[in-house]
Order: sequence, then C-alpha cells, then structure tokens
Amino acid sequence: MTTPEGFRSGFVSFVGRPNTGKSTLTNALVGEKIAITSSRPQTTRHAIRGLVHRPDAQIILVDTPGLHRPRTLLGERLNALVEETYSDVDLIGLCIPAGERIGPGDRWILEQVRKLCPTTPILGLVTKIDTVFKPRMMEQLVAVSTLLGPDSEVVPVSAASGEQVDVVADLIASLLPEGPRFYPDDVITEESDESRMSELIREAALEGVRDELPHSIAVSIEEVLPHEGRDDMVDVHATVYVERQSQKAIVLGKGGSRMREVGTQARAGIEQLLGTKVYLDLHVKVLKEWQRDPKMLGRLGF
Repeated sequence: MTTPEGFRSGFVSFVGRPNTGKSTLTNALVGEKIAITSSRPQTTRHAIRGLVHRPDAQIILVDTPGLHRPRTLLGERLNALVEETYSDVDLIGLCIPAGERIGPGDRWILEQVRKLCPTTPILGLVTKIDTVFKPRMMEQLVAVSTLLGPDSEVVPVSAASGEQVDVVADLIASLLPEGPRFYPDDVITEESDESRMSELIREAALEGVRDELPHSIAVSIEEVLPHEGRDDMVDVHATVYVERQSQKAIVLGKGGSRMREVGTQARAGIEQLLGTKVYLDLHVKVLKEWQRDPKMLGRLGF
C-alpha cells in the first residue's frame, strides 16, 4: 500500500505511577487487549508494542514497565528497558488520574523522563475521567497543565468508558513526525501467542493476592500441543513460579481453589486469543529468589 502524502508515524509511550491507566489506554486505542491490566505495581514487565492503524497515521504504542526505584536485579533490568525505550520514542504521554492529586511520584517520573529524553514532546493525559464529576476533572486539567508547562497539550480521557479515546488518538497522530508505515495493516502487536498466553495467566494469578506477592509471580509456557482426538482444542501446559513455599500455598489456595479460579479466568482469555477451545494445565513451582538471580531471570526471559 502506498503511503499518502503527509502520513505520520511514530512511537509513543505512556508513563505514570502504577494504576494510572497506561495499559488500559493502550488496549483501548489498539481496540484489542494486548497488555494485561492490574492494580498491582509493576504489572507490565516487557515493552509491548500495539499498533493503531489510521488512514493518516500509524501509531506504535510501546507499553513499558513503570519507572521506579529498583530493589532487585529484576527491577534494575526493567528500569534499563524503560530507559532504552524512552530514548527511542517520538512522544511521551504522562498519565495522571482525574481523581488523584499530583504528588511526589508524578513529579519524580516527569523529572526522570525529562532527564532521559529532554527534547521529546510530552502530552498530558488526565485519565479515568469517568470516576469524577466535571469540576474535579477541570481542576485536574489545570493542575497537569501547570505541571507540564505551556509547551505541552493536556487532554482528558476514560479508557474504561471510551470517552475521548478518539480525541487522544487524533491528538497523538497530529504530534507525530511525518514518516512511513512501519507495519502491515493487519498487525496489531509484535507479541507472540506464547508471550500473550503467559501474560493472561499472570494477570489472573495477580487477582486478590497479598501485596508482597505480585513481584514474585512469573509464568512460563512449557508446551502448546494439539489435543489428542480433537481438532477443535489445544493443550497449553504452563508453570506459575513463586519465590517461597509460603507463596505457593497462597497462589494455590485451600485445596487448589485459587488456582482453579486462575485457570478458569486465564483459559477464557487464551481461547479468545487463539480462537479455539483450550485445555489449560497449570502447575505452581518454587524458584527461590528468582528476581535476584541472573541465570533465572534469563531463563524467564528478562
């Protein structure tokens, strides 16, 4: 397909504190779930690319782990990934929820971004506007505009309700440089099916666990095989890793009840992804201190 004159394209990353709506907005703009979402910090662990195809532009959204003060080798590697990603993007969207006051965490993230990429334009995104009344939203728009300064545009959006998502897409497209189509129109992400399956399982496993657990959970897809005797089903064998025996007991739940819930939720997402019935075989194993072990991190893809 010929690229029309004036066509714009580029890479965009959303930044912000945990649970500010970055991954949800990415999914809303792409129109399909490519990034898992959770209220837990550091839910995103890879740079996930999602494609928005428009007649006038191609927007490549790069959903990254959040910038944070690392406490483990995993945290250091995630920060390095974020810094590398930010140095290559054409636009950064700072996400701040409409119902939360701007705090030290927001200012620290903005400071880090401006250090890493001083010439990259920043777009202010006041997220979750469906959770507040209009006067509060207007107050937050002014506050974010003051934080970013006169050179940055600020726009309200709700990824959950879809309000203003098209406006955000239009604004992002207008701020990108002129350029070619980087991907064919039928591609929405670079993520492999195995990677997306492992993320869907991890997302389900994160629900309802204690605060110390989310960082310790990792998922590996061991095998994906045709189901014997059935053409309409595949077998997915996966392992959920934790760092301590006590964590294994929490993830499993009494009599394996939690893991059955995890399997039910994850299987529904995997079936939608693959377009076929799925037999999901999950096991929980202890991999001691994997977040601090270079060999284990490599084995798990970090």
